[in-house]
Amino acid sequence: MYKPQNIIQQLTDYIKKNLSKGYTEDTLKFSLISQGYSKISIDRAIELANRDLAKTIPLIKEKPQISYKITPNMPVRKSFWKRIFG
Repeated sequence: MYKPQNIIQQLTDYIKKNLSKGYTEDTLKFSLISQGYSKISIDRAIELANRDLAKTIPLIKEKPQISYKITPNMPVRKSFWKRIFG
């Protein structure tokens, strides 16, 4: 008999492998549900797979560069009525 943790680990490995192939979580979830796996087991396996994959992502070491651009002051035009009556 399979232990629940063993099944979840197998599902986690399956999900990680297929996510790396380009499948989406939704398609994998639908496929596993149609194969008879419980939704709770699938959600737990997806959560574990996302945690494992998040650990392998390299951290960004470069800080974003914020730059400001100052535009010269444009001359203020008088309104139409001030030009006529002013």
